[in-house]
Amino acid sequence: MDDDTIISPDTLRERRLPPNQARTLKWPVLDASGPPEIDLTKWRFEVKGLVRTPLQWNWKEFQSLPRVKVKADFHCVTRWSRLDNEWEGVGAGEILKRAEVDPKATHVLVYAYDYGWTTNMPLRDFAEEDALFADTHDGQPLAPEHGGPLRLIVPRLYAWKSAKWVHAIELLGEDQAGYWEELGYHMRGDPWKEERYRD
Repeated sequence: MDDDTIISPDTLRERRLPPNQARTLKWPVLDASGPPEIDLTKWRFEVKGLVRTPLQWNWKEFQSLPRVKVKADFHCVTRWSRLDNEWEGVGAGEILKRAEVDPKATHVLVYAYDYGWTTNMPLRDFAEEDALFADTHDGQPLAPEHGGPLRLIVPRLYAWKSAKWVHAIELLGEDQAGYWEELGYHMRGDPWKEERYRD
């Protein structure tokens, strides 16, 4: 691991597993409908909503952005955790800096190529230093079944917030439920508070 790797705070806890989680060495594949077909020649990533500078990149342009490496644990709401993942990609903070976020923005809605799939989160969680848009995992290109070519990683929240196959984010002035949140999942999803489902 490089000296400049960002270490997610959860990896430094004395007790690494959140309540009622079990460690796995494998990486289970879970999604709503399977990997979508994505043509990288047509791939686009968009930043919209409450920003001073709306942005859009193609795949080559996105790959040219400054990159970060993050070591982080990964906690699924279905009660498994995979520890010590090494991610590489573009930091969420880099995207926010370039877009110049409006002070009225409080939340982020993330859009995926997965047939209209979305997820929401507080801007403060999205903006943490260890959040990134990853295209590699443990030194290998991110496989389609795990969200390749690009997925969001937000280590401090349950893994369903780490949307696969991302193509856009929208900055919002209030919270807005995404796909699983509409079906009863928690609006935030902190694994240490067991925020699995909405009350």
